Amino acid sequence: MKSLFMSEKFKGEYRIESARKINWNYAEVGCYFITICTVKHIPYFGYIKNGIMCLNELGSIVWNEWLKSPTLRPDMNISIGEFVVMPNHLHGILNIGDNEYNASNLVIATSYGPQCKNLPSIIRGFKSSVTIKARKINVDFAWQPRYHDHIIRTNKSYHKISNYIIDNPFKWNEDEYYIE
Repeated sequence: MKSLFMSEKFKGEYRIESARKINWNYAEVGCYFITICTVKHIPYFGYIKNGIMCLNELGSIVWNEWLKSPTLRPDMNISIGEFVVMPNHLHGILNIGDNEYNASNLVIATSYGPQCKNLPSIIRGFKSSVTIKARKINVDFAWQPRYHDHIIRTNKSYHKISNYIIDNPFKWNEDEYYIE
């Protein structure tokens, strides 16, 4: 009998279980709070001074690529809410609206097959475009392999998360990703 605490093996190697919500269709209409961190929380994107984020060239790339997300994927009907580029991570709200990929309202079980026209594909494309541009400036640039998402289910939660994002630079010293 397999223990609940044992990791699955894939091709003889242990793998990390998915952080995504099981049986949630990430192409589904909804609002998602996203956090994407740099590898080892290295502050590639600038610095905070007096509660204001001062973007450097890499930080500006992150800012611009995030803003371009909706125009790069017009068929997915996405929009962005509040977001902030911090020295070593990005917090943002991404909204996926009605589109042909979520019209069926089918619940898709978590699988390890191809991911397209959903939240993981948006994040993968964003991270890839930033990485390609960033490595022309700093060849060592890298993201953490994973990202954090939270499905926003209520207006109250949406406003609480929006305020958290807006206030993030002011509370940088208290942030879990803070590095001097």
